[in-house]
Amino acid sequence: MTADTSLRFREFKMPDVGEGLTEAEILKWYVQPGDTVTDGQVVCEVETAKAAVELPIPYDGVVHELRFEEGTTVDVGTSIITIDVAPGSAPADQAPAPEPVAAAEPEPAAEEEEKPKGRQPVLVGYGVAESSTKRRPRKQTAAVPEQAAAAIQAEMNGHGSVVPDTRPLAKPPVRKLAKDLGIDLATVTPTGPDGIITREDVHAAAAPAPAPVAAEPAPAAVPVAAEPVASGARETRVPIKGVRKATAAAMVGSAFTAPHVTEFVTLDVTRTMKLVEELKADKDMAGLRVNPLLLIAKALLVAIRRNPGINASWDEAAQEIVQKHYVNLGIAAATPRGLIVPNIKDAHDKTLPELAAALGELVATAREGRTTPAAMQGGTVTITNVGVFGVDTGTPILNPGESAILAVGAIKLQPWVHKGKVKPRQVTTLALSFDHRLVDGELGSKVLADVAAVLEQPKRLITWA
Repeated sequence: MTADTSLRFREFKMPDVGEGLTEAEILKWYVQPGDTVTDGQVVCEVETAKAAVELPIPYDGVVHELRFEEGTTVDVGTSIITIDVAPGSAPADQAPAPEPVAAAEPEPAAEEEEKPKGRQPVLVGYGVAESSTKRRPRKQTAAVPEQAAAAIQAEMNGHGSVVPDTRPLAKPPVRKLAKDLGIDLATVTPTGPDGIITREDVHAAAAPAPAPVAAEPAPAAVPVAAEPVASGARETRVPIKGVRKATAAAMVGSAFTAPHVTEFVTLDVTRTMKLVEELKADKDMAGLRVNPLLLIAKALLVAIRRNPGINASWDEAAQEIVQKHYVNLGIAAATPRGLIVPNIKDAHDKTLPELAAALGELVATAREGRTTPAAMQGGTVTITNVGVFGVDTGTPILNPGESAILAVGAIKLQPWVHKGKVKPRQVTTLALSFDHRLVDGELGSKVLADVAAVLEQPKRLITWA
């Protein structure tokens, strides 16, 4: 293969979209061979052990080949798609064959250069047959990124022979946002440095529009379960993988590593429910997600501020208790792919409207299956709302690396002694599980009591602030 051909085709490899993940399953291809793609365009959706993630392509060109079919699990670092970045310059069958992942092979001998250079058939998952292929020389392979980098640098510096790109300047996440909102970037006025379009620019352009374009619904997470059950079948087997597999491993590890203690309290939340209705009518909360979970989250944040020892983790390797001076509030969310726990970063610093906006975005993203791995990392405490299923309470298992999790039961109208008389009141039960290695009974009880006190008398959100 000549140097020109090696520069023409680009192999896009499966990236590590999380931290230390080794594989991902291709859920859906958004492009097919022959389709034209642009830098930043989403070409496929993959599922890791943490979440479903959309992958943008970093090249302009034409799709030459999709290396794997939908539903295939691919190792990180394996080429999944080939892009022809200079279509029309040479026959398409000169595209390079994918290199095996495992591979340390010796440099090709001189006599190997005389072997035919035609493309060899590839078996998915097995690479190219050793007896019929030749690995590209390492020096030439290494030169490709250097030449490409030089071309990009020349373009950025405004010199060299690279043809300038006339497309609007924007980062891939901004291009994705514009695509979801149906905004043509060519019509957006940039305010970022060097004429780069920012997220704020896209939102500003979308403001006068009647409504954003809805994102494409996520594909089914477990194709086997979605298939019709054969008549008379007594069992259906579903592969354990992806989010479900990771969740199972994490829960087993947590349950048998951290000694769990769970405490319960039943309380009257009638005043909280009235405040929820008042906030829904407040113009400052217009367009925001206002529900009991919002005030429960705020109550927990107040309790953590009053009892900071609950916001910590146990470092077994260093034999240290790590006290966190920030709160990344996790919200357990049930999705078709399994239970995930994205968290609101620095929730302790947010005002009530900001917390409502963050909760709304978190829930909407989780339902669409678009939660990123980064959104599920670094949590410090978690809330799980089992009440949405009509359940009164439970004994939640700690999210790995955290010291406390609050379960919220169903809020029901029940007879309650209020001011010396039995009256119908809105009642719920809270359950707080904590790691007894670093949280003793007194601290855990104080936190749970404070959460209950705020929900019984919401004015404490002001007096205890």
